Amino acid sequence: MKIWVDADACPGVIKNILFKAADRTRVELTMVANHPMKIPQRNYITFLRVSTGFDEADNRILELLDAGDLVITADIPLAAQVLEKEGYALNPRGHLYSNKSIQEQLRMRAFKESLRDSGVDTGGPAPMNQKNTSKFANHLNKWLSDI
Repeated sequence: MKIWVDADACPGVIKNILFKAADRTRVELTMVANHPMKIPQRNYITFLRVSTGFDEADNRILELLDAGDLVITADIPLAAQVLEKEGYALNPRGHLYSNKSIQEQLRMRAFKESLRDSGVDTGGPAPMNQKNTSKFANHLNKWLSDI
């Protein structure tokens, strides 16, 4: 099993948790992004740079993903595709996506997008906090203990 990270928008605190988890368990961790980033020099942690463009990182993750792999992403459509491929998807804020909830999340995303397109300010996500970080770490540790 591997961990894939949609790394362009992944918060630094989450990246650090992932690096420490990879060091502890030696699970393969791949950061996928369209801009360079520093990663620890380990044979089980890699960086995969993709070209700049809409969904390039998402497409590459989906291409390389195997059933049972974990993807870290805040991108709901990507999470839905990961679930379709029998992978696991975890939001950096600690929400574990599920087949049960993903359709509702896609509908809510589309609804908010339609509001924004009509000029309504829907605001953005709240800042990351310790509760989000702890929830993320707990889900990650559970996944790691199950592999």
